[in-house]
Amino acid sequence: MFGVGVVAQVVLTPFGNVQSVHWAWGLGVVFGVYVAARISGAHINPAVTLALAIRRGFPWKMVAPYMLAQTLGAFVAALLVRWNYMEVFNKVDPGHTIKTQGVFSTLPGNGVLPVSQLGAFRDQIIGTALLLICVLAVTDLRNRAPLANMAPFIIGLSVVAIGMAFGANAGYAINPARDLGPRLASWITGFGTAWQDQNGDFYAWVPIVGPLIGGPLGAIVYDLFIGRFLPIEEPEPVGRAPVEEEQS
Repeated sequence: MFGVGVVAQVVLTPFGNVQSVHWAWGLGVVFGVYVAARISGAHINPAVTLALAIRRGFPWKMVAPYMLAQTLGAFVAALLVRWNYMEVFNKVDPGHTIKTQGVFSTLPGNGVLPVSQLGAFRDQIIGTALLLICVLAVTDLRNRAPLANMAPFIIGLSVVAIGMAFGANAGYAINPARDLGPRLASWITGFGTAWQDQNGDFYAWVPIVGPLIGGPLGAIVYDLFIGRFLPIEEPEPVGRAPVEEEQS
């Protein structure tokens, strides 16, 4: 709701800008993780769920139910935002066209830059791989994990950073549920172009397939180049623990 809501505000009203989008999406992730962490682990992203099943032993029988729940959550959130901004949508874009489709789902080049579907696909693989590297680094207890339950905040900051650095080519969906759920919500509420890009080509596959490849790829990169070199136990630094005196 925070993510789709901020895009609606920026697209439909004079309030907010691209920085609003980055920060609201990142903070939405923070609050989503804090809300759901204890009950589900707060994957909130099918790419994360798939990566954890492949590389962290998450039960495969839970992958499909988690992905369904994640997509359903994004779908309901988008419906609520659509309803909340109903009057403004009808005023700004009464035909419910590609002009405001970006409120719900991503487009190559955000609908304005000359980015091909393959370029957007590449972007989604890279962005989601970065996300998983950050998530695994932050949650790895062997790797100086943040203390005082700060991991959700740091993960949210990683989303902000990805948006600021890689948001132009494809709107940094980096989450199949984040794109598919709102895209479906827009389609059933009158957006006939929901599955297309600004060129009229079928585009919905890009923010689904790209992240599902990028997530496991990022987890593999982390494990190969970082995780396998981390010690299981690390001795206390000098001065942190008492030293037993030798007996003469």
